[in-house]
Amino acid sequence: MHPESASATKTRPSRRDAIQAAVAASVFLALLAAPLPGDLPPQGQRVLAIVGLAVVLWVTELLPNAVTGLLAVVLLALTGAAPDVNTAISGFASPTSYFLIGILGLGLGVTQSGLAGRVAGWVIRWAGGSPRLLYWQMLLSYAPMTLILPSATTRGAIQIPVYDRVLEQWGVSPTHPLGKAITQSLGSLNRLASTAILTGGTSSVVAAGLLGGIGWGQWFFLLAVPFYAMMALGAVAVYLWYRRGFSVAPEKTARADAAPWTGIEVRAAAIALLTAGLWFTDALHGLHPAIPALLALVLMLLPRVGVLSWAEFERGMSWSTFIVLATSLSLANAMVEGGVAAWMAGGIKAAAGPVAASPLAVLAALMVASLGIRLFIPSIVGYLAFVIPVAVSLAAALGYNPLPFGLAVLVIGDSVVFYPAAGTSGVLVYARGNVTGVEVFRLAVLMAVMAFFVVLLVAVPYWTLVGQGLR
Repeated sequence: MHPESASATKTRPSRRDAIQAAVAASVFLALLAAPLPGDLPPQGQRVLAIVGLAVVLWVTELLPNAVTGLLAVVLLALTGAAPDVNTAISGFASPTSYFLIGILGLGLGVTQSGLAGRVAGWVIRWAGGSPRLLYWQMLLSYAPMTLILPSATTRGAIQIPVYDRVLEQWGVSPTHPLGKAITQSLGSLNRLASTAILTGGTSSVVAAGLLGGIGWGQWFFLLAVPFYAMMALGAVAVYLWYRRGFSVAPEKTARADAAPWTGIEVRAAAIALLTAGLWFTDALHGLHPAIPALLALVLMLLPRVGVLSWAEFERGMSWSTFIVLATSLSLANAMVEGGVAAWMAGGIKAAAGPVAASPLAVLAALMVASLGIRLFIPSIVGYLAFVIPVAVSLAAALGYNPLPFGLAVLVIGDSVVFYPAAGTSGVLVYARGNVTGVEVFRLAVLMAVMAFFVVLLVAVPYWTLVGQGLR
C-alpha cells in the first residue's frame, strides 16, 4: 500500500467515532431546541446545550480534552450563551488556572531534579523485606509525599517503576495479588491524598475555583478528615481483598542506593519547602495560593537558583490540563450566570418534596444523584464543573450553607475510579494491565458506598463542629 494511503487509513474516522460524533451532535441540538420544563431562560438553554456537548465529548474522548474545552469556549461566545467574550474566557483569567501552572511546574522541577526519586527510594528501603510493611508504608507515604509532589499522576510516574523493581527483586509477578493490591492502591487511593490539600492537583484546584474564597489552610482543615478516612477505609478494603498476596516470602530484599545529595536536589528541596511554608501560613500573610505557586515556578526557572530551563518547562508542562481547567471554569461561570445551576437546583428541590426540610436528607439525595452523574462522566473536571454549581445553587435555594454541599459532592465524586481510563493518574497506573476493569469497577462501588457514609457520619458532624454545618 502507498505510504500516503496507509496514513489516510490510520487517520480515517472509524464507525465508532461516527456514532459518538452523532450522539454528541444530537445531545447538543436536542438541548438547544427541545422545550424544557421550568423557567430556564434562552441564554441558559444555550449554556446547557454547550455543557451537554462538552460532557459527551469528554466522556467519549472523541476529541482531545483540551480541544473540547476550547470548542466549548468558542460556542459560548458564538451562540450568545455568554454575554461577552470576557465571560466566555473568564476561566483563563482565574487565579486558579495560574495556580495550576505553578504547581505543575513545581512538580516537574522536583521530579527532574531527582528529589522525588530519592524520597521514593527512602520509602522502599524502610519496607525491608516485608510485603505487609511495604503496603502499609506505601499508604502512609502518600500524605507526606503530597507536600513535595502534589500531583498523584507525577507521584505515580515515580512510584510505579520503583514498586515494579521491588516486585521484580522479590520474584513476585505483577498479576500476583500483592502486585494487584499495589496497583489498586496507587490507582484509587493515592489520588485521595492529593485532593486533601489545595495544591494537590486538578480535583482540588477545580473545586476550590468553583467554590471560591478557600485558602490552603482552610481547605486542609475541612477536607483532611474525610479524605484521610476514605484512604484508611480503602486501604483496609484493598488489603482484605488481596490478603493472599501478603503471605508471599520474597526471594530477595530490595535495596535502595544511598547516593550523596546533589546541588540540584538541595535547591529543589529548598524551593519546595519554602512554597509549602507559604501555603501552610496563608492565614498569616493572606496571599492567594497562586502566588506561592508562581513564585516556586519562577525560582525553579531562575539560572543558578532553579533546576529547570524554560525549554524543559515548555516540554514537560501539561498545557492540556491548564486548558481543560480554564475552560471548565468558564463553563461553570456560564452555568451560574445563565441560570442553569439555579434551574437544575430548582428541579432537584421540587423532586426532593417532603425531605426538602431536612438538609441531611437533601444532601443524601444529592450524593446519590452525583454518583450517577460520576458514572457517566469519567473526567473529574467535567463532573465537578457540572455538579458543584448545582450543589451550591440547591443549598442556597433551600437556605442551607452551600460550602458543605459543594465539598460533599467533591468527596463522593473524587473517591471513586469507575474505569481504568478515568483520568490521567488512572490511565498511568492501570495501563500496566495487571488489574482488570471488573476489579477496578468493583472497588469503585465499594468506595462509593464508603464515601456516602463517611460524608454523612464523619464529614458532616466534623464540619458542623468546626462551624460549617449544613444550615
